[in-house]
Amino acid sequence: MRRVKNDPNLYFDYRDVKTLQRYVDAYGRIEPISKTGLSSKQQRQLATAIKRARHLALLPFVSNN
Repeated sequence: MRRVKNDPNLYFDYRDVKTLQRYVDAYGRIEPISKTGLSSKQQRQLATAIKRARHLALLPFVSNN
């Protein structure tokens, strides 16, 4: 799936762990909107998907560094 800011069909799925990991830094924090280049609405959807994946233990809350 393409990740373009102006893409109206953009959707983040909490089960797509590989894609979500691209938006999480080495410390386990969600990348800011200035780094992701997403719109505000897309950034909120991304944050929700990451938080759901963390809650279901698909993503770790913190990194193992």
